[in-house]
Amino acid sequence: MRILISGAGMAGLSAGITLGASGHEVTLVERAHHLRTNGSPIDIRGDALDIAQQMGILDAIKARQVTMTDRAQFVDADGNVVAELPGDEVSDSADDIEIPREDLARILHDALPPSASLVFGESINELHDDGDGVDVRFISGKQDRFDIVVGADGMHSLTRRLTFGPEKDYLKHLGFYVALTELPTERSTDRANSFLNWPGHMIGITRYNDTVLGVMNFRSEWIDYDYHDLDEQKQILIDAFGSHEEWRVPEILEAVRDDPELYFDSVSQIHMPTWSKGRVVLVGDAAHCASGLSGRGTSLAITGTWFLAQALHNHPGDLEAACQEYETAQRPYATRAQDSAGPGGDLVVPATQHDLDARNERLRRMARR
Repeated sequence: MRILISGAGMAGLSAGITLGASGHEVTLVERAHHLRTNGSPIDIRGDALDIAQQMGILDAIKARQVTMTDRAQFVDADGNVVAELPGDEVSDSADDIEIPREDLARILHDALPPSASLVFGESINELHDDGDGVDVRFISGKQDRFDIVVGADGMHSLTRRLTFGPEKDYLKHLGFYVALTELPTERSTDRANSFLNWPGHMIGITRYNDTVLGVMNFRSEWIDYDYHDLDEQKQILIDAFGSHEEWRVPEILEAVRDDPELYFDSVSQIHMPTWSKGRVVLVGDAAHCASGLSGRGTSLAITGTWFLAQALHNHPGDLEAACQEYETAQRPYATRAQDSAGPGGDLVVPATQHDLDARNERLRRMARR
């Protein structure tokens, strides 16, 4: 079959590998002009590790493993350590792997089979599913026809919106916002990842390999903003953190002002009753975003795209049955990941001073055991 994959993030690249290896002719389109690599390291957990082995990429992943969360600590306004975060507080098991996002993107890209082609600077503009195939018009003006369209274009999926309706019908805001900014002038040899909290806010510095990032999380009700407007996003962060002068806060905010590729988004989930409609099927965050608080988004991308490729192989000529098998296999993983996000928010961004003090005391007790 001719398959179009919209988005070349972790889910899109994984789908390119699994679907291409199954003998399909695969085209991936990515709106950006390069691989999307900005962001903090990501986790690969549980069954996703076994699938990565079957995909032939586990050894390369292990070779690029980092241990960022193993060195996490919370500090006070003067930079003094008040509590440390044990690695097992955020990991499922000792077998979990943490890897820089850019490294995993390159590993997945390099593993694409010859039957999968990747086109940068291109994205879907219109879809028309006539039951026998999907006619696609791209933003470049080109047109083509595919047997299946796979939406792997993230939480703000255009494929989902064109096929299933507005994002607001499926998005569940968890009450947080997150931002990441590069700190290119940071020269400290300190390898710890330090985070400062005040009620409803967290700001910190995290390091891995030669990269240093400023990290910000804050609690908030839903904010209406244009997620393509970088200046508006920067102003939201300045409004949230700009009244604080302690520790490294001014330095991190200065980096925010200067960063041309700042990452900013709501911490939200996508809940859908079904991930397929006709000849369009969603994978990864487009289908079931669990949010970064779950630490399982990449694992979901790997398991889901693997299950989809298996299902299409098991049901040649019966797309409805294949999509049903895919959803039956993947739904428990997505549900577990989404259910795990709540405690993550309370750990990282305690809502009140009482909650903040209680978290620090609990972590100190754990460290004394």
